[in-house]
Amino acid sequence: MNISTAKLKDVLIIEPAIFGDSRGLFFESFNSITWKEKGLPYEFVQDNQSFSTKGVLRGLHFQKGEYAQGKLVRVISGKVLDVAVDLRPESPTFGQWEFYELDGISNKMVYIPTGFAHGFLALEDSVFSYKCTAGYNKASEGGIIWNDPTLNIEWPISDANVSEKDLILPTFETYKAELGL
Repeated sequence: MNISTAKLKDVLIIEPAIFGDSRGLFFESFNSITWKEKGLPYEFVQDNQSFSTKGVLRGLHFQKGEYAQGKLVRVISGKVLDVAVDLRPESPTFGQWEFYELDGISNKMVYIPTGFAHGFLALEDSVFSYKCTAGYNKASEGGIIWNDPTLNIEWPISDANVSEKDLILPTFETYKAELGL
């Protein structure tokens, strides 16, 4: 596997070794022994999977406090534009975002550590999978509205299909005010 760093501090891009022939392909999507040897997070406690039709935008979500989640994200089928937003005030990339195009062909994955908001736009009908370093806790849910004017994420769509819950998420400025910034 090839591991590279992203623009955002501590975000990792993982490209697995893919073995293919006339029958199809094989790749290892996760191996705790290998990850531990490479000094990567290897203790995941929850796996999630979603299906989204083209044009669905999910996010920007995060978990707070002891339930903060690191996520290893990938697309099983389809294609998404994945986004991470650094919410760590002490980070040199605080308030910055970055896109990662993920698809079921390249099988590229992204590790997004705790302290980030995460979301994605389905560019095709897509099955999205992610491993989490902590379990979900409803009381610890957090989020930022997908089209926040301060973050100014350059989504390639203006009329995304967004859930009612995600349409009422607070702004990044509200998040900063809650932190006393």
